[in-house]
Amino acid sequence: MSSDTKQLDGKVAVITGASGGIGAAIALHLAGAGAKVALGARRVDALETVQASIAASVGSSDGVLIVKTDVTKRDDTIDINCKGTLNGVAAVLPKMLARKSGHIVNISSDAGRKVFAGLGVYSASKMFIEGISQALRLEHIGTGLRVTSIQVPSHLQGHRLRLRRAHCLYCLALLYTWQPGNVATDLVKHANAASGVDEEAMKLYGGDSDCEVLKAEDVGRAVLYAVTQPPYVAVNEILVEPRDEPI
Repeated sequence: MSSDTKQLDGKVAVITGASGGIGAAIALHLAGAGAKVALGARRVDALETVQASIAASVGSSDGVLIVKTDVTKRDDTIDINCKGTLNGVAAVLPKMLARKSGHIVNISSDAGRKVFAGLGVYSASKMFIEGISQALRLEHIGTGLRVTSIQVPSHLQGHRLRLRRAHCLYCLALLYTWQPGNVATDLVKHANAASGVDEEAMKLYGGDSDCEVLKAEDVGRAVLYAVTQPPYVAVNEILVEPRDEPI
């Protein structure tokens, strides 16, 4: 990661859902590139582990802040995928426009590009994120704002699961992560009705997959690539998926 050091010097990343998986991987990559990071999640002990990992990786945790958060109605797909995205954008957009610089990164899924049977509402909520991303680009031409959508396919540890995940807010910008998809995280361990995974979806998409799934750091590198381009370059969309299982 040394070659990326200082690319994000002076930038601040606010990442919720940072206690593990994609959120933690993004935090490590952005901190390694010089950004100061604020990590939010419900499990403070897990955040402290991520903080220690960042300190071990970059040599210090001085630029790391951890905050305990509480996600209410976490089982409500519409509230989190749609309202959550809008709330996150609204929190940072005015200041980005005022300083004529900012980068909103929405981490979505393949469900934002293709509807899956049994997951109509979920797919629709992901298409909402894609639509908002496109609208932001078109409505703010000439303002210095960049908007990236990173779509991650839907396998977790070799299982076809469209699972829900606490969002991840990133602010150079804003990074709103929801649906880690085809990525080896521990989310699959919590797959049950209480965590918001529909039983019908489990039956439809719960089969094993023989392909090698993505790692959280694969998504972290994609985010780092998008946010470290020259100011005039817009990386509008990135679809990251296992080589052997395209959608």
